[in-house]
Amino acid sequence: MNRLIDKKIVITGASSGIGEKIAIKTAEKGAHPVLLARSEMKLKAIAEKIKTETSVQPFYFKLDVSDRKEVERVFVEIYRTIGNIDVLINNAGFGVFDAFHVANLDDMEKMFQVNVIGLMNCTKQVIPNMIDRNTGHIVNIASQAGKLATPKTSGYAATKHAVLGFTNSLRLELTKTNIHVSAVNPGPIETNFFESADQSGTYVNNVKKYMLQSDVVAEKIVHLMERPKRELNIPYWMNLGSNLYNMFPRLADKLAGPFLNKK
Repeated sequence: MNRLIDKKIVITGASSGIGEKIAIKTAEKGAHPVLLARSEMKLKAIAEKIKTETSVQPFYFKLDVSDRKEVERVFVEIYRTIGNIDVLINNAGFGVFDAFHVANLDDMEKMFQVNVIGLMNCTKQVIPNMIDRNTGHIVNIASQAGKLATPKTSGYAATKHAVLGFTNSLRLELTKTNIHVSAVNPGPIETNFFESADQSGTYVNNVKKYMLQSDVVAEKIVHLMERPKRELNIPYWMNLGSNLYNMFPRLADKLAGPFLNKK
């Protein structure tokens, strides 16, 4: 049974990476993806590609999720254009990897504006309508970094810890509704994320053999939309490591510290 057919799925950060892949895969399922990102040119190209390959005509809107007023305006436009939103994929985000003592606080502030406040603001725009209809699904793309911080990710890991805290609290608030709230915690994915996060290329070189393919991650997220659950961890073994670290943090610092220092 195709559970996504005719569903309206809003995807932030849809101009590349897993956002783009999710848009394509949901269209293949007969859903109507709504693409949001800062580059209107890229969104237009992806929308045309989806229309050619699937015969589904996606909607797209230029949006910088860090701009609070723009988020509010664009979501009003989305509702006016397509009606109700069935699924929100909060995928927009970026990272910058630096040791904290040399990190730029402007970068950290921007990460929080995009990764956390922008995600919350987009969620704020859809929750009232979902509550009124007593249906919907919020999918927040977090990270294994939100469970297990590593050296040189203090700012980025802090944002993803915040996303997980927000997601878990929101889920509890909506327990008595039919609205699902899910967190997705992937390990490193082979996308253009690392063009800004790891400009030296050191981290990518060190973990290349462990990196996930965006197609695989997107496929699992689509399956999550079809069969909602509270959390999706990719890959499973990396999440097991995160859980063991949180159970035995002092021992893990000694034994796993050198392995985690890949940046």
